[in-house]
Amino acid sequence: MAITLTINRKKVSLDIDSNTPLLWALRDHVGLLGTKFGCGIAQCGACTVWVNGEPMRSCVLPISAVGNAQITTIEGLDPAGKHPIQAAWDELDVAQCGYCQAGQIMTAAALLKKNPHPSKQEVVDGMAGNICRCGTYHRIQEAVLLASKKAKK
Repeated sequence: MAITLTINRKKVSLDIDSNTPLLWALRDHVGLLGTKFGCGIAQCGACTVWVNGEPMRSCVLPISAVGNAQITTIEGLDPAGKHPIQAAWDELDVAQCGYCQAGQIMTAAALLKKNPHPSKQEVVDGMAGNICRCGTYHRIQEAVLLASKKAKK
């Protein structure tokens, strides 16, 4: 089936089964490898992308459900990698293995878009659905708070 998606502000036409999860359309057919496969059951957050500005788990989302949506991946958040959350991530050296970071960053950026100046508990709650195998939760939380502080200036 031919379907046209808008990914990172660009129209992309794909000829794949409409039940294909968005994750695999992005990785295997579009070549955007930043979004990761973690668990395959929407529990870990590694596959988080934005659909119409909302964080969604792409591993269980069929492309048939996103045909008219604006999809943003980690590659499209800021092509230069200068989004405030990305800058804070780098400044605090958050990543260890880095596998979860694209999903963590997309979730954190969505959190800050909705709540530009969250409390520490709001960050903890807002990031709770993303798992980090390395356990860098403290640094993740600090990066979100740092990005929030920098946005105040």
